[in-house]
Amino acid sequence: MLAQKLAVVTGAARGLGLSVARDLAAAGCWVLMVGRNTEAIEDAARQLRESGHDVFPHTADVTDAGAVAALAARLRREFGRVDILVNNAGVFLERKNFAQPQAGSVLVVDAEMVAATYACNALGPLRLIQAIVPLMRENGYGRIVNVSSGMGQLSDMGGSWPGYRMSKAALNALTCLTAAELAATPIKVNSVCPGWCQTEMGGKDASRSADEGAKGIVWAALLPDDGPSGGFFRDGQPIDW
Repeated sequence: MLAQKLAVVTGAARGLGLSVARDLAAAGCWVLMVGRNTEAIEDAARQLRESGHDVFPHTADVTDAGAVAALAARLRREFGRVDILVNNAGVFLERKNFAQPQAGSVLVVDAEMVAATYACNALGPLRLIQAIVPLMRENGYGRIVNVSSGMGQLSDMGGSWPGYRMSKAALNALTCLTAAELAATPIKVNSVCPGWCQTEMGGKDASRSADEGAKGIVWAALLPDDGPSGGFFRDGQPIDW
């Protein structure tokens, strides 16, 4: 029964993560909403609970190995399972002035900023996958969604913003690696590009709302047993790596 499934959504305090958490809860999932700011994630969870959704807040920074380990321990202790993992938490630390891409040029961007972006956008999901896949294996079911971006597509890679672009390309590689290693299991692993969304990261000029962007993520989180694994999707349709 879908109503018995537990979903973990990172970066769930606002934007895409909040929309995904709401939609998964509306589909009948219990949702553990993860955010790095306690007040923000508790407030977001309270809003959804007031709407009748079964959600629970959890404070954790996905770049902190100890915090991820504590999250996994809570999941095992309180729920004994994880069915869905949505790796949504991410950062775009470089200057995002798209009218002046030279400000984010690979030739001038601070390498430490690139490393910090990679730590959240690629290594954070790796830690969560390593922590949560054992629970999925025990349960004989799993859906992992890595929230990526068209800016990480090697097939259409432009210049500028190397931290964000490289981290999302690495996240896509993590999707392929994990899907290959779990190919003989019921666990499905996919990357999803939600499109350019009106979030704190995407800005007000983005072409779609967070609710619209969330739909493709939720689609991948609720794939049937004969659904795809190891792919890159936008709006439920495959796109090039």
